[in-house]
Amino acid sequence: MLKKRYLLAPGPTPVIEDALLEMARPILHHRTPQFSAIIGEVKEGLKNLFQTKGDVLILSASGTGAMEGSVSNLFSPGDNVIVINGGKFGERWVDICKSYGLNIQEINVEWGKAVDPSIVRDALKKNKEIKGVFVQASETSTTVAHPVKELADIVRERDDTILIVDGISGVGVFDIPMDKWGIDVLVSGSQKALMLPPGLSFVALSDKAWRFSEDAKLPRYYFDFRKERDKLRDNTTAYTPAISLIVGLRKVLQNIREEGLETIFARHERLAMATKAAILALGLRLLAPDSPSNCATGFFVPDGIDGGKFARFLRDELGITIAGGQGHLKGKILRIAHMGYIDIFDIIVAVSGLEMALKRFGYKVEFGRGVAAAQEILYGGIDEGTGD
Repeated sequence: MLKKRYLLAPGPTPVIEDALLEMARPILHHRTPQFSAIIGEVKEGLKNLFQTKGDVLILSASGTGAMEGSVSNLFSPGDNVIVINGGKFGERWVDICKSYGLNIQEINVEWGKAVDPSIVRDALKKNKEIKGVFVQASETSTTVAHPVKELADIVRERDDTILIVDGISGVGVFDIPMDKWGIDVLVSGSQKALMLPPGLSFVALSDKAWRFSEDAKLPRYYFDFRKERDKLRDNTTAYTPAISLIVGLRKVLQNIREEGLETIFARHERLAMATKAAILALGLRLLAPDSPSNCATGFFVPDGIDGGKFARFLRDELGITIAGGQGHLKGKILRIAHMGYIDIFDIIVAVSGLEMALKRFGYKVEFGRGVAAAQEILYGGIDEGTGD
């Protein structure tokens, strides 16, 4: 049977068509004036996206590459750091820091909750040797948004401590103004809000973080930020880049500039609100009710339903791919993404499919109840757009 496929998982997300067309063009050589001109455009577009005057480095790696580079370029063996660990990607910060021999103080946060900034403030007061604080802007595994601004306000008071933010699923979805807030390191990736395939990661550093890089003694080679910064100033990269992805990135960044960041943030917020309203209308329980991210919505599957089988039914029978849970939440939750190249009718499809799957698995559901709740919010956006 013919099935149209809908990708609504929190990464990779759908790739926008005009970027696909750009990437289908014959490949360029990366050491040519033509490609350097593209890098020059991309460089300025990334500054706009990250809301920074500083350089945004372009790495040929998934977001984890930029995460690893943020450790190896800025610290020395035995340095003391705090890691906010409230999900699978908080765990990833822990694993990377351990791999490089850092002394880690974990602030463990219940999955589905955001960190309390006062706990971080107290930890910094007790240990004057802390050199870094690691956090996710959006913890994708739990669909939580951490209070990055409040953390930046705390860390910026200390000359010998930097704040490192994983914005892989946050940059381009909600407001994370790097310079205004005083974030020291901000990381992102191509396969989330940037509407591209996986394969590119980005990292921007404050002046304070660049000073850390001068004293850092951990080994680095491929992910050498100083080398990449020097090359970026000449509109090139240290090593062979992911050429076609960067060509597509130029188009995406042009679209972002045309739409405007405020409009983009408002669009994502409305999609998130509609999805959450639908989940609640169906009588389901949100995973992160108090500090939800606009990147994705997580919710618990009803008692007696296996979340893995439920997600497979959506994917294989209805053609709708969403994400299940990770770690101890595996089989217990589902996550619907609403970032990047996802629009109002993608959300309608997701909610409609969710209703049918719930019916299939024996959950008492009134068809259209969740869809109607989402439509009420999504229609408001249409009405605003008409100027009526």
